[in-house]
Amino acid sequence: MNRLFSFVSLDLFAAVGSDDIINLAYVIAATFFVFGIKMLGSADTARRGNIISGIGMLLAVVITLLDRGILSYQWIIIGILAGAGIGALAARLVKMTAMPELVALFNGFGGLASLLVAWAEFEKIRGLGWSAYQIEMQTASFFSSFVIFVTLLIGGVTFTGSLYAYGKLSGRLSGRATVFPGQKALNLLVLILILGIGVAFTWSSDLEIAYKLFLTGVGLSLVFGFMGVMPIGGGDMPVVISLLNSCSGLAASAAGFVIGNNVLIVAGCLVGASGFILTVIMCKAMNRTLGNVLFSGFGATSQKGGDDDAAEPKAISVDDAFFVLEAASSVVFIPGYGMAVAQAQHVVKELGELLEENGAEVNFAIHPVAGRMPGHMNVLLAEADVPYEQLVEMDSINPLMPTVDVAIVIGANDVVNPAASQDESSPIYGMPIIEAHQAKTVFCLKRGQGKGFSGLINKLFTMENTRMIYGDAKSTISSLVSELKGSA
Repeated sequence: MNRLFSFVSLDLFAAVGSDDIINLAYVIAATFFVFGIKMLGSADTARRGNIISGIGMLLAVVITLLDRGILSYQWIIIGILAGAGIGALAARLVKMTAMPELVALFNGFGGLASLLVAWAEFEKIRGLGWSAYQIEMQTASFFSSFVIFVTLLIGGVTFTGSLYAYGKLSGRLSGRATVFPGQKALNLLVLILILGIGVAFTWSSDLEIAYKLFLTGVGLSLVFGFMGVMPIGGGDMPVVISLLNSCSGLAASAAGFVIGNNVLIVAGCLVGASGFILTVIMCKAMNRTLGNVLFSGFGATSQKGGDDDAAEPKAISVDDAFFVLEAASSVVFIPGYGMAVAQAQHVVKELGELLEENGAEVNFAIHPVAGRMPGHMNVLLAEADVPYEQLVEMDSINPLMPTVDVAIVIGANDVVNPAASQDESSPIYGMPIIEAHQAKTVFCLKRGQGKGFSGLINKLFTMENTRMIYGDAKSTISSLVSELKGSA
C-alpha cells in the first residue's frame, strides 16, 4: 500500500511541476469552500452546499497527502477509517435533541487538533534545532514561535470551552451561569499571564526554556477555556456555540501558518469569519453586545417576581383546543427547544397539513436564537420536510401576528416573552421577540410551569389570551391530529 501511494505521488508530481499542481488544486478546493458556504445560507441549497464543501475538503486532503512525501500511510489510513466509523455512528445514533452538544464537541475537537499540530511542529523544532528548521521552512524563528503559540492558545481555549459548553447543553452541568467574587479579575490575570508567556516563548532562543513556556501556555489556555465559558448562562449558549465555531476556524487557520499549508489557512479563515458574523447576528437578535454575553453572567440568579406574577396560567384541554383550531383561518407555530426534546417536529408537520386541508393558512415563525444552537429549529423542521416557504423569520411574521387566529408555542420561552418589550426591569428588556401575545389566541405547550433555560419567568403564560396545554408536546399534538382526522 505504501509503495503504491509513493509511486502515484512521485509519478504525478514529476510529470508536471508539483507547485503548480498543488496551488491549482488548492485554488479549486478554496473555490468549493466559498460556494459551499454561500449555499449553506439558504435552506433549499444547504444540503448541496455541504456536499460541495466536502468535495473541496477531500480534494485538499488528497493533494496534501500526495505533496508531503509521507513515508508511511498506515496510521493515516487507520485514522481515516476510525474517524469515518465514529462519524457514521454519530450521524445515525445521535438524536436531534443532542445536536447542540454534538456541535460543541466538534468545535472542541477541531481546537484540540490544531493544538496538537502546534505541539507536533514544536517537537520537530526541538529535534532539528532552530537553525536547521529555519532553513527547511524558510521562515524566521520568531514568526514560527508566534504562530505556534497563537495556535495552541486558540486551540486550547476552544477545546476546553467547548467541553464546558457540551456539559451545559447536555445537562451534565448546570445551565446557570457560574459566577464568584473576583472572577473577572482572575480571568484577566490568567489572560495576562498567557500573553506574557507567549511573548517570552516567541523571543526565546533556548529550546529547553521555550519548551517549559510552551507546556505552561498549554495548561493556562486549557484553564482559560473553562473559565471563559463558566460565567455564561444557558440562555446564551447559541451565541457561545457560534463563537466557539469561529474560534475553531481561527485555530485551524493558525495551524495552516504553522505547517505552511495555504488551503488550511483559507478554510480556517472562512470558518472563522462566517462563525463570527453569525455570532454578531445572534447578538443583534438578542439586542445585546458580545461583551455583555461573555461577561455579564446572565442567568446566574433567578428573576424576581413582579406584581403580576401571582396570576395563575389558565389551562385548556386538548378537546377544547381542537374546537378553537377547527375554526381558525390562520395558525402560526412557534417552535422552541421543547419541540426538540419531545421530538414533535413530524407530528407538528402533520397537524399543519391537516389545518391547511381545513382551510387555515399555516406558517412557522423562527427566531434566530430559538433552541440551543444556531439554526436549531430550521434543522428540526427540515428533518420533518416542512416546506421552506412556510418558515417565516421574526421580522416578517411580527406584522402579521395581530391577524393570526391561533399561535401555538411549542417549548419556546424567552423568544416569545413579552417582558422583553414591556418590562424595563427584565434582563431581556429590548430583545426582539416573536410577538405571539399579539395573536387572538395563544396555546403554550409545556410539560409544567417551570422557567426556561435562562431561568426567566415568561409573562406570556399568564396573559388573558393565553391558554396552557400541559403535557408532552408530541402526545398533545398527536391528540390534536387524531381529533382533526376524526372530524374530517
